[in-house]
Amino acid sequence: MAQRNGRSPARRASDRGRYGRLSRERVLATALELVDREGLSALSMRRLGTELGVEAMALYRYAASKDSLLDGLVEALYLELEERLAADGDEDPDWRAGLHRIARATYAVCLTHPQAVPLLATRLLAVPLARRPAAVLRDHERVLTLLRDAGFDESTVADMFRAFTAWLLGYVSVELRPTVDNPDETDPAFRLGLHRLSAKELPTLRETAAALAEQGGPEGLAAGLDALLDSFTRGSASAASG
Repeated sequence: MAQRNGRSPARRASDRGRYGRLSRERVLATALELVDREGLSALSMRRLGTELGVEAMALYRYAASKDSLLDGLVEALYLELEERLAADGDEDPDWRAGLHRIARATYAVCLTHPQAVPLLATRLLAVPLARRPAAVLRDHERVLTLLRDAGFDESTVADMFRAFTAWLLGYVSVELRPTVDNPDETDPAFRLGLHRLSAKELPTLRETAAALAEQGGPEGLAAGLDALLDSFTRGSASAASG
């Protein structure tokens, strides 16, 4: 195969894109930008290669498959979470305040990248614990350490970790569910598409739809988290007194 300057065409195609030399960070950042802009359905190796100015085959050294690329997007979300937490400054020594800090930062990342949020469920359901991206594992470690250092026993730590994760990701998923049927409508009822809901079969849903369309925001996240944590601390106090 002919070479120029000691490099083969295949080597150049693998290492350089439209904006210079490729790296895993650049590949993942570009993939996340594409998903933010056009949704997960737009993401493919071919399309990502076009965005980067390389052939799709050049990407396989950075993501061995489409699933690996999707796992990389999860990694990118958790790396952004770490950046947000670092920007907050020193960690709060209080375990409850620490969990709120993690929850707020995670919520902010998810609202910044709503199109990628479904991956936090689908990919983590498909990937065993030990094979999850390092940034995800560091997040698990961060939460578990806060709970362990607070003095909870191992069983309670595991229960609280599961409950914290379920509340946080569940809350974000509900916040991001679309509720507006026709954004061009000015009439609230038609904007929400209430005419599509049976008044006879779904009266409560119709009455509550406007309230459901409003996001709970970080205040709702914090209130629900406090209620959740209170249930564990009350239980621990009762067990100790018993």
